[in-house]
Amino acid sequence: MKTFMSGDRVLIGVFGAPHGVRGEMRLKSYTADPAAVVDYGPVFTEDGRRFVLKLVRPLKDDMVVVRAEGVADRDAAARLTNVRLYVPREKLPEPEEEEFYHSDLVGLRVETAEGEALGTVAAVVDFGAGDLLEIRRPAGGPTVLLPFTKAFVPTIDLRAGRILALPPAGLFDETGDEDGPPPEEAEAAEPGRHARRRPHRREDR
Repeated sequence: MKTFMSGDRVLIGVFGAPHGVRGEMRLKSYTADPAAVVDYGPVFTEDGRRFVLKLVRPLKDDMVVVRAEGVADRDAAARLTNVRLYVPREKLPEPEEEEFYHSDLVGLRVETAEGEALGTVAAVVDFGAGDLLEIRRPAGGPTVLLPFTKAFVPTIDLRAGRILALPPAGLFDETGDEDGPPPEEAEAAEPGRHARRRPHRREDR
């Protein structure tokens, strides 16, 4: 299962390819404002390395160019390609009412009002029509996509680690590959799975 938390750390970006010969790097940012990825203080890698980032300039969409303290040339930058960057959870602002960080949703149990276990949240994805909870069923098999709206997700209890769901009739009875995104669509949705690290609001529908 892909997760966005590691203990009390939250993934906020990934180093990309070198940009030029002076140690600058592309960085894919998962913060709401991509340029704000440098505003949370030092970032940490999965193996414990620490970097202080400086923004050079925005590129396109969620990509920016950065310098990292101690990275002085293209070869050093190239060795960091695809390295994930984390910050302590307390560095992030608290979400507003009805907003939730993806990292807080992933792993929650999903149940009906009667207490029936539907599965756990594996990811939060968006194919262009709004956020969806990708739910892994207890018995395995294809995942199920549930719209992240008040109509279908009326209750979220982070303290209890539980989501109350009111899914459309038959959604969890279906079998077959059509229940979850096909592999090529899941790959295309990868940036959404890494969630930009911004809170996501349930839509009132």
